[in-house]
Amino acid sequence: MLDDTSEFAGLVHTVTEISKADGMNNLVDLLINSQSNIKQTDYDNWNGGTYGYTIYFEVDVKTFISVKNDIETIERALLDRFSVATRHLDNEHISRVSLIPKSYAIGTLTPNPHRAFTVAEAKRRDDMSKYLDSASEDELIQDILLPLFRQLGFHRVTAAGHKDKALEYGKDIWMKYILPTQHILYFGIQVKKGKLDSAGVTKGSNANVAEVHHQALMMLGYEIFDPEVSRTVLVDHAFIVAGGEITKAAKNWIGNQLDKAKRSQIMFMDRDDILNLYIVTNLPLPSAALPKQNTFDDLPF
Repeated sequence: MLDDTSEFAGLVHTVTEISKADGMNNLVDLLINSQSNIKQTDYDNWNGGTYGYTIYFEVDVKTFISVKNDIETIERALLDRFSVATRHLDNEHISRVSLIPKSYAIGTLTPNPHRAFTVAEAKRRDDMSKYLDSASEDELIQDILLPLFRQLGFHRVTAAGHKDKALEYGKDIWMKYILPTQHILYFGIQVKKGKLDSAGVTKGSNANVAEVHHQALMMLGYEIFDPEVSRTVLVDHAFIVAGGEITKAAKNWIGNQLDKAKRSQIMFMDRDDILNLYIVTNLPLPSAALPKQNTFDDLPF
């Protein structure tokens, strides 16, 4: 059913790729920077029962105002592409696509990454963990962290990429979060593929804590340019993200090297945090993380 969480996430990803192929960058930006959900809104008995769904895209108020004069055109363009992506289904279809301004409801529940997982979720977590064992740092950023932070409600989630490494000033990713008061907080993220420990030298895929400390200071000290407000801004908080474990000794070492003001600006995410958040937000696994299915070139008889 289209309202299955993983099924719907895969559908949105397909439509995003179709929009990219069509050169519809405005649709791509909307698809990756909004929060989406699907709801069954109609049903008839034809052909054994046909289900119709409405897809809702929650966009921040500023974006909604900027596109409000073209909403019908955008919704129609999205509906056409969702219809193409679901044309193979006989008993389900997308009836409508609706853009709505994001409301900040007080007391809204957020996914709990520390809850117990179902059997299916535990299997997906294990598949993702195996993928992290072999994923490169760029794959960790592009395939996992960018979709994750967008799903968590961050805006303008931007990766520096190899072309911009000389000007990233310690940041692999920068993003912003809009508070219910409409104030904006800016975040910089330094990503390391492997384990972050407090050893004096880098060993294998482990990251040296002194290097990370230096990059965190750069991250907090250099301004970034936000094109949406046409000015430079300082990073309010720095995330240090590792695809492996961040040891307690490494956290303590960095904390001891920072003054009290900067210490409160540093936050950590290790492999367990990434895996748990990825699963509870129901994001589809990267294609490389999906278990391989056995295929046969010839019939077995």
